[in-house]
Amino acid sequence: MMTFYLGWDVGGWHCDHNRNSRDAIAVLDEEGELIGWPWRGNLLPLINMADTVEGWLTGLFERCELEIDVSVRCVLAIDAPLGWPQALLHLAHGQPANHVPERQRENPYLYRLTERLLFERALRPLSAVQDMIGSQATKAMHVCTRLTPEQMAHGVWSSTDGRLIVLETYPAALKRSAMVVQALPRSARSYSGDRLDAIYCATLARLFDQYPDSVWSPEWSAPAEEGWIWVPRDLQ
Repeated sequence: MMTFYLGWDVGGWHCDHNRNSRDAIAVLDEEGELIGWPWRGNLLPLINMADTVEGWLTGLFERCELEIDVSVRCVLAIDAPLGWPQALLHLAHGQPANHVPERQRENPYLYRLTERLLFERALRPLSAVQDMIGSQATKAMHVCTRLTPEQMAHGVWSSTDGRLIVLETYPAALKRSAMVVQALPRSARSYSGDRLDAIYCATLARLFDQYPDSVWSPEWSAPAEEGWIWVPRDLQ
């Protein structure tokens, strides 16, 4: 079965009104070449309309000016949190943390373990709790909960038939990886902003699928409900 690699740089629910940040989609083939045209806009109409994997993929491919049989397999890497901090979830059920560190980046209510580990590597991931990405996070989680309800591994979700696999990544980190930069399609230099970030996400999806040893796998202590930010191993 042929596999395509998609990247989704997520805009807010109502990003039609935000000229600086909108949804962007890019598609790579199995050789890592960009196909079709990276699309930018608001996916909300498609999200509301597509209640099946087939409908979702058809809509994404059409927006990128591609005609592809949606019986193919797709790996989708998303630039938005796909989980909440475990401590926050416990707090919502009346179980406060025993201790909150004084350093902001170590606050378990604000940052998941995967984000705190990236901070240790001089990266600065945003918090879905504190920063203005709650809209993007809930938008991505909404789609994944509807279409990819099966957690096939830590930080990896799948549709019930296994043809759509989703994971979370972080373009700001990917841009620091020599491995990702080398794997980018040649035509990526023609794009910028949200579209370029979507291409970075799609490139990570391909590395994850074709070269699993090249990405940083979840730490044993990472809570399953928090998910995982997949980045190349050369950033570990």
